[in-house]
Amino acid sequence: MSNSNVLATPETWPHVLLPETGARGARDAAMTDLGAAVAAGAFKALNAAVTGMTAGEIVAALAASGLRGRGGAGFPTSEKWRACALASSDRRYVVVHAYQADPAVFADRVLLERNPYAVLEGAAIAAVAVGAADVIVALHADATRAIATLEAAIHSAEAAGYLGEDVLGSGHDIHVVVKPLQGAYMLGEETVLLKGIEGRRGQPEQQPPYTTTKGLYGKPTLVHNAQTFAVIPGVLNGGEGPDTGDAAGEPAGAEGSFGTVLVQISGAVANPGLAEVPLGTPIGEIVALAGGVPAPHTVKALLVGGPSGGILPPDALKTPYQFEALEAAGAHMGSGSIVVIDERTCLVDLASVLTRFCADQACGKTIPCRIGLRRLAEIGARFCEGQPRGDEIARLTDLSADVVASGLCDHERRSTLPLMSLVRYFRGEVDAHIDRSTCPAGICQPMAASRAGTAS
Repeated sequence: MSNSNVLATPETWPHVLLPETGARGARDAAMTDLGAAVAAGAFKALNAAVTGMTAGEIVAALAASGLRGRGGAGFPTSEKWRACALASSDRRYVVVHAYQADPAVFADRVLLERNPYAVLEGAAIAAVAVGAADVIVALHADATRAIATLEAAIHSAEAAGYLGEDVLGSGHDIHVVVKPLQGAYMLGEETVLLKGIEGRRGQPEQQPPYTTTKGLYGKPTLVHNAQTFAVIPGVLNGGEGPDTGDAAGEPAGAEGSFGTVLVQISGAVANPGLAEVPLGTPIGEIVALAGGVPAPHTVKALLVGGPSGGILPPDALKTPYQFEALEAAGAHMGSGSIVVIDERTCLVDLASVLTRFCADQACGKTIPCRIGLRRLAEIGARFCEGQPRGDEIARLTDLSADVVASGLCDHERRSTLPLMSLVRYFRGEVDAHIDRSTCPAGICQPMAASRAGTAS
């Protein structure tokens, strides 16, 4: 079992991805047992999709819901489905992206362990809508329980006629295979994941052409995060899942951000864990689910989005956890994690470590990736050492802008966020290091350097 802690949420919040059907043990059993899952509504949407709806009607229902991908970028799902369905080809693929490249996050593993039929049903509906017969679930090879649970669920669903040949007597063939992968952080990128499935070197491809027209084995491929597929059945059922909307019957989520998402809260909190959260919920309410920061410590900052996320100030507790709001703040949804930081942490050191991690994990295919990220990491190291070379802030800003403008994939572009958000919100702590050779948190031991004659 994953080393996970699923946090309790308010009764008015919907449980779509991790449905509540009683006590925790009963819930797990219900969602991994096919009979109990069907009794709770599993495969009802698939039956409607293959017997009473056209592919166009399925895509139209998705568009009407406003659902956006949960992989971090928030791209409208219906647009990807439509593009894949319209691409000219004799074969198409559906890929469930459950690799979860962030080494500290386990949300997709928990989803597959506790609610595998929702993911399988959503992927099967997608296959029907885009005209694919092959579904591949790609996940980390170390997720052994998730793999075993998923394979058992596939076998049970095939035996019952929900997957395999002639699904529900509709004439549709839907074959699902599990593809364990072992690789680096870059496997989180969509085109790299597809190369991993093919057994090729993990470097991203220029887009366009997009994967919906040229993806796995050169064929049109629909790729979504596992959480995205898990909410699809609820969309076709006219709601969001077993518990639809809030107490007033309204759909969960903010305007332009339909539904719920899994968020992992860690760091300086009393009870780290995973929670299912309606999009648009203020970050402060999410942090409160984990018990907040125990006294006498206080919130100093929030790392939102994983290793390439943004370091935000305490005021960000008021920010809605929603695509556009996070982007405006200098962060992103990313891996679905919020790390709470208290006053004992040096943010300059944290941003430097994160940037170095991103540089180390870069594939090196392009100059912004191979050289730009390394130079950014070196700037962060000089911040920590109190050894600046001329105007480091200007150098950081210019180099980050170049990497964002010329980067091949989001790994390069997002990797600029830790240092740039640090300078944006915590300039005083940066200045203390490079101007006064002081670390306010007492972590770094910067060495004073003469500014005369330093390289510019």
